[in-house]
Amino acid sequence: MAEIKIGIVGSAGRMGSALVREIEKSEGVKLVAAIESPAHPSLGEDAGLIAGLGELGIKIGHSAEELFSEVDCVIEFSGPGPTVEHAAYAAQRQVQHIIGTTGLDKDQEAALLKAAGETQIFWAPNMSMGVNVLLALVEKASAALNEDFDAEVLEMHHRRKVDAPSGTALALGRAIAQGRGVELNDVSRRVRDGITGERVRGEIGFAVLRGGDVVGDHRVIYASDNETVELVHSASSRQIFAAGAVRAAIWLQDKPPGLYGMRDMLGLHDIS
Repeated sequence: MAEIKIGIVGSAGRMGSALVREIEKSEGVKLVAAIESPAHPSLGEDAGLIAGLGELGIKIGHSAEELFSEVDCVIEFSGPGPTVEHAAYAAQRQVQHIIGTTGLDKDQEAALLKAAGETQIFWAPNMSMGVNVLLALVEKASAALNEDFDAEVLEMHHRRKVDAPSGTALALGRAIAQGRGVELNDVSRRVRDGITGERVRGEIGFAVLRGGDVVGDHRVIYASDNETVELVHSASSRQIFAAGAVRAAIWLQDKPPGLYGMRDMLGLHDIS
């Protein structure tokens, strides 16, 4: 089978460099194009050098239209606005689009679903295989533990992360809500400050920590009067997200147009 020609959006960033390294060591895929924002200082540089691999002959450009015309698949961890714009390019070109972007609103999620009518879109707020097993386990645990167990989601990330709570934390909240048969928006407590009164039975709380270079720690806590259950995932390297994205690119090859995620790839639907 021919190698999958892959392009990277945001190739000079930390995730972009991790993707370059992952693609270079993986069978069945080949990096053929890479872009950054038009004003980025790495424009014209070799993507391999930026990733610490040596020259690969892939110069970093800035045109998304050109990128989508050269590849079979694009991998992107960027901002919601560019991601939606690029999903439209993917639909027009029938290029597969692997998306690890977080912070999308409902309209932007709907735009991904629309693009998925024309091509394969794979979107996951977290590309870690371990995190996605955690999501399935959280849904299962939440169905078993009633509202006598207060549910809290705690997450910590590096100081440069711009959205809060993280996309993964919100996904964990949705998994708790799904397991309990409720809507997250109806029971979510995103902020506590000042005299808040007693905790409301059944609410799902979020706590956010930022600091240092923490890649990503997530903890779901179920606390009752007499016992506490915790489910935890800690990421020590961004390479796990790159590995999940490259695996998704390979898995997606024989799939029809549609919107896919990690549960589809890992076969986790039957766990919950």
